[in-house]
Amino acid sequence: MREVVGRSMTVQRAAGFRNGIDVRVRLRREGAAGDAAVDGAWWPRSRDLGAELPELIAALAMLDVRVERFTYPVEAWEHPVQRKVTVSGRTVRTGAFRSMDPQLVSLTVDGDRRLDLVVVPPEADALTGVRALRLAGLREDSGSPQRVLAAAGSRPRPEVVPLRGVRAG
Repeated sequence: MREVVGRSMTVQRAAGFRNGIDVRVRLRREGAAGDAAVDGAWWPRSRDLGAELPELIAALAMLDVRVERFTYPVEAWEHPVQRKVTVSGRTVRTGAFRSMDPQLVSLTVDGDRRLDLVVVPPEADALTGVRALRLAGLREDSGSPQRVLAAAGSRPRPEVVPLRGVRAG
């Protein structure tokens, strides 16, 4: 089953490589105005890119987004992936860079179009992760990866000040 809203999506139960786990990715909707700093967000379940990347590529293929190249910041992942990754019979070239923003991955899709996705940290709590996916998928420019993640951050609960003269107990 999958849920699709324009080009913004959450793919559920994608036929995949790890028993069809949910792939948490969201793209900006079509018709978004202007050049945005980011085109969406991806919330992987781990920092094992070898396990996460095939799922992402397969999920995007379900929406006819053909990934041809995937570049990533080498320091942000546990270990680099092969220079070429084959998913469902298609080969995707990869590149690891030390100079990339550690909270971003870039994809070349459909020939020459570039998509920059904010990487939501795998250890993010559910509320932060969902907020980041939503913010990065908005029509308007959501800003830099740091701005998206900061805006999505879970807010601490307000401190409850006990009333005077009332004892806890």
